[in-house]
Amino acid sequence: MTERCSSMTRYQSLGKGGKRVILPSLLACDFANLERDIRELERAGVEGLHLDIMDGHFVPNLSFGIPVVEAVRRTTDLVLDVHLMLSAPESYFEAFRKAGADGITFHLEAMADLESPGRNFARRGCLRTDADQLSGLRSRTETALEKLHSLGCACGLSIIPPTDAELLEPYLPLCDNVLIMSVMPGFGGQKFDPCAKEKLKWVRTHSSPDMLLSVDGGVNETTLADCRDSGASGLVMGTAVFCGSSIDEQFGKLNRELQAF
Repeated sequence: MTERCSSMTRYQSLGKGGKRVILPSLLACDFANLERDIRELERAGVEGLHLDIMDGHFVPNLSFGIPVVEAVRRTTDLVLDVHLMLSAPESYFEAFRKAGADGITFHLEAMADLESPGRNFARRGCLRTDADQLSGLRSRTETALEKLHSLGCACGLSIIPPTDAELLEPYLPLCDNVLIMSVMPGFGGQKFDPCAKEKLKWVRTHSSPDMLLSVDGGVNETTLADCRDSGASGLVMGTAVFCGSSIDEQFGKLNRELQAF
């Protein structure tokens, strides 16, 4: 129990008191030199790593799974922020928690698709009018968030660009993290969708200042300030961190910009 509580507390500390952090996405690292890249991130002062789990169904791509999360956990004590882009995320909560996840974030659209198979919310997003027709969506989502807490794991909820941010409102008191996707999930290197800025502002206005509010997709030197100024406290960055000749230097430059104001 002590280890479980410690894991959740470490994750919750990422956004506490308005703190801002960059969470490098390992999807963009050199997997032939995974440990080397993690060690360089540690030296740079990174506090947490973002791990994207894709199933080829919820999103049109595959990434990596439980064995890689286990390998990362053996390699580092950094906070592991696991993002499940899966069609049936609840089925994998215990496995990813056991693999070493400190926090697990899943998609509201996945919950909506489970309530109404065939509606394809994973691709077209979920609107308020859709949610009003899904009588079991709220209870299913709340139960999933509570299950993560019962496992001693921080919990988060994510939405894709077409989904209405207002649908997150009933779940905010249960969330340790809300992740606003600023691209359609599945592939790195996409262009930032500016609709994310208004969603970040809305969530920040309606949530605890200690909740980690993350943004993922197209976050780089050009878009970082807009994300920060819109209320994001967790910036998931992949290619922007790993694109230079030195991860340490690149992360340092981005982090200085994030902390500038």
